[in-house]
Amino acid sequence: MPLSPLSAISPIDGRYYQITNQLSPYFSEAALIKFRVYVEVEYFIRLCELPLPQLKNFDPNYFSALRKIYADFSEQDAQAVKEIEKTTNHDVKAVEYLLKERFDNLGLSGYKEFIHIGLTSQDINNTAVPHSFKLALNEQYRPAIISLIDRLKQFADDWKAVPMLARTHGQPASPTRLGKEILVFAERLDEQMQLLGQIPFAAKFGGATGNFNAHHVAYPNENWRDFGNSFVNDVLGLSRSQFTTQIEHYDHFAAHCDCLKRINTILIDLNRDIWTYISINYFKQKIKAGEVGSSAMPHKVNPIDFENSEGNLGLANALFEHLSAKLPVSRLQRDLTDSTVLRNIGVPFAHTIIAIQSTLKGLNKLVLNEAAIRADLKDNWVVVAEAIQTVLRREAYPNPYEALKELTRVSGKVDAGTIADFVNQLNISAELKAELGQITPFNYTGI
Repeated sequence: MPLSPLSAISPIDGRYYQITNQLSPYFSEAALIKFRVYVEVEYFIRLCELPLPQLKNFDPNYFSALRKIYADFSEQDAQAVKEIEKTTNHDVKAVEYLLKERFDNLGLSGYKEFIHIGLTSQDINNTAVPHSFKLALNEQYRPAIISLIDRLKQFADDWKAVPMLARTHGQPASPTRLGKEILVFAERLDEQMQLLGQIPFAAKFGGATGNFNAHHVAYPNENWRDFGNSFVNDVLGLSRSQFTTQIEHYDHFAAHCDCLKRINTILIDLNRDIWTYISINYFKQKIKAGEVGSSAMPHKVNPIDFENSEGNLGLANALFEHLSAKLPVSRLQRDLTDSTVLRNIGVPFAHTIIAIQSTLKGLNKLVLNEAAIRADLKDNWVVVAEAIQTVLRREAYPNPYEALKELTRVSGKVDAGTIADFVNQLNISAELKAELGQITPFNYTGI
């Protein structure tokens, strides 16, 4: 069966293809090959600019033609690399051989042995992968999460004056404002995004065991450490790790995974809170013609977007957890366990994008049911007990907490009349009674 959204094993490439296909230019096999070609070409150009003695006469007018190799890289080019790999049984060597063919076609055969000179495959992989990850984070993830944060901030502003019963331990608690409760999530996400932006996109570049052995033995008078730093930091826009084995140690990439996992955890918290508000009728959901909420119960409009998001976030976090725990661990100067794991970076990323889009879709369907919110406040006058006893403490009234405890726990249902009667029988001034009489569940919302 040919691969299609219906035949794909993973829902990332199947059911959710319309959402996740935008990630293919960063995380697919063809994308990885293209980014490897990009690093190899830019490395060769940088050697020419150094210049190495054998490359000092290389015509820089060819640089644009070389850069077109990766700029115009096609699926057919990627397939050509895979055909070469059938012989080499080595993916990076196949890229090198393709580039040698292209050099031949450009009449540059005399220079082709300087492709990949001094490098090991991980100098290519451990620069290509963080480069692609950086692009995906900046071009796909950030716009998506910022759109969600902006929507939350708009809600926070729209609902900043809406009083709402708070619940601690699931029980009625001191009232709050709906806008402020939404702003809690916006602030949490903003702060984690700031932390995410501080993590370097680290890359390894230093030869077979990280010491530029081959470079140094061939050209002992060149400062290869400075070359590596300049190439990785300035040309590729990454951050070169100074002391490595054959592979990047992945500590900073683990930090990226952990930070993305924390952001996802905040989104899980948001999804569950909104789900709960829907369940107690604080929000209704916009109905789309033709949609079915339940196969058996026609009345239902399920909060499926928030549930879908929560499920995808859980999958993403499980994989981010494994990536951050596994990748920084490698036997001695390297083992190959990172290679197969590293190819799955796009999977938790895709589940995260699916989740963000689902949450945003759900948020855009919300309809505030202010009548239900106000009814809940009206039905819970008991929450002003904290306010009354605190003011009484201020006035040195004897045992105010105990008096309110007796009222709220023993007297049965507490309503506006119950509170008014309690205040009126207190041995306090008329002015203080008037002050206490102004406190209601609708205005006892703090700042």
